Amino acid sequence: QVQLVESGGGLVQAGGSLRLSCAASGRTFSAYTMGWFRQAPGKEREFLTYIWGSGALTYYADSVKGRFTISRDNAKNTGYLQMNSLKPEDTAVYYCACALARDGWRRNDYDYWGQGTQVTVSS
Repeated sequence: QVQLVESGGGLVQAGGSLRLSCAASGRTFSAYTMGWFRQAPGKEREFLTYIWGSGALTYYADSVKGRFTISRDNAKNTGYLQMNSLKPEDTAVYYCACALARDGWRRNDYDYWGQGTQVTVSS
């Protein structure tokens, strides 16, 4: 069982940076692939990135490749999403999630979800 809580969202100007955190409770956090998704009003939830439990592999959607970086610190039971060069179209609620599946680019791969944190990017 894993419980996830996102934090670090807020209001930033275009071109700025923000780091989101995902605090996990549970004894087997390192066994889970961790991913990040986002959902803007009226739109489907969008896959952004995932990282294997060991941290050995990461994968990024084209929309954030080169701007966002996923990482994790299993000793702290925490995952991170560093977001740079933010654009107004990045405005959304951002969710972290954990999956036992190795590939984590599909919503249905994920077993646990956080409550989300709002990111707003002004032009």
